[in-house]
Amino acid sequence: MATPVVTAEGFATYLEQAATGRSDVAVSNVRRIVGGASRVTYSLDARWSEGGATTEAGLIVRLDPPASLLDSNREHEYAAYRGMTDSDVPVPAALWIEDDASWFDGPFFVMQRIDGCETAPQRLMAPPFDAVAGRIGVELFEIAGRISGFDWAKGGWEFLESIEADRCWERELDRWTNVIERHRSDAQPIVRAAIDWMRRHPPPPAQRVAVVHGDYRTGNVLVDPSGAIQGVLDWEMCHLGDPIEDLAWTCMPNWRWGRPKMYGGFLEPTEALGTWERSSGLHVDPEAFHWWSLFAHVKAQGIWLTGARNFAEGEADAVNLPGISLQLSPIEDRGIMALLGWHEVAP
Repeated sequence: MATPVVTAEGFATYLEQAATGRSDVAVSNVRRIVGGASRVTYSLDARWSEGGATTEAGLIVRLDPPASLLDSNREHEYAAYRGMTDSDVPVPAALWIEDDASWFDGPFFVMQRIDGCETAPQRLMAPPFDAVAGRIGVELFEIAGRISGFDWAKGGWEFLESIEADRCWERELDRWTNVIERHRSDAQPIVRAAIDWMRRHPPPPAQRVAVVHGDYRTGNVLVDPSGAIQGVLDWEMCHLGDPIEDLAWTCMPNWRWGRPKMYGGFLEPTEALGTWERSSGLHVDPEAFHWWSLFAHVKAQGIWLTGARNFAEGEADAVNLPGISLQLSPIEDRGIMALLGWHEVAP
C-alpha cells in the first residue's frame, strides 16, 4: 500500500468538488510534516471564495498511513478534536473528515493549522523558549488537569467506550498486553514480568472516570514564544479511564528530554504534581501513580514493538520504525526494573 501524497492541485480539486459553492480555489506551500507516529500529515495554505466572502487558511491534512507505530482510528481522533472545541483545553479546529480514499490514496481529515508555535521538544529546551520554561511547565500540567476535569458526560463523547472506575486499569492492561503479544518477536521477559506483577497488585479505583488523552506530553503541544500552550495535538489514543494514567505518561522519563529530574522536561516533580492537583481537583495517590508509571513503560514497549513488526512484515518501509524499537525498548526495560526495585537506578 502506497503512502498517501497530497498535492496542491489535488487538494484544490478536493476543495472545489467536495462541497458546493466554493470557487477561485488556490492551494500553495504544500509540505509533509515528518515525525508523526500514527498519521501521514501535510501542511498547506488555501484560499477560496464562498458565499461572497474570501477565506484564507492554513490547514493540516491528516491521512491514514499504510502502517505506523500505532493502530488508531481516524474518525475517533477527529471526534476528539470536535469534542474539545470551545472547552478550556486548546485544540485546533477540526474542519472536515473524508472517507473517500480516492482523493489521496487514503481517507483523511482536515483541521486548522495553528501558526507561530513550536512543538519539537529539542527546540522548546533551547532559546528563546528556555527563558519561559517555567511557564511552559505550568501550562503543561495545568492543561493536563483540565483534561482530567473535562465534563465529557455533557455530550459529544459517545464514541468512547464507557468504563467503571474500578476496571480502568484492567481494560488498559489487557489492551496493551494483547498488543505486545501480537507484535513481539522475542520473549519480552521483563515486560511480561511487569504485567504479571501489575495483575497481582492492581491500583486503587480511579477517583474519577475522565477523558484520557493517551499521549499527552511535551512534543504533542503547540507552544508560543511567551510559553503559552495554544494547542494540544494527537488525540488518536484518547479514551475514558483513570486520569492518573495520563499524568504518569506525561511524567515518564521518556518525555523529560535530557532533563531527568524534571517532569515533562520543565518542572520539579513536586511542582508538577501540585499544579496538576490544583487544576484537576484530584490528588496524586502514590500507589496509583506508581502503578500507572509502570504501565506507561509497558504501553510504550507495545508501541515500539508495533512499529518494528509493521516494518518486518513489509507493511511499512520507514526504517525509523525498527530503529525506534531498538533504541527505546531497552529504556522501557530499565524503567520497569527501576520501578519494581530490581536495581538502584532511579526511575
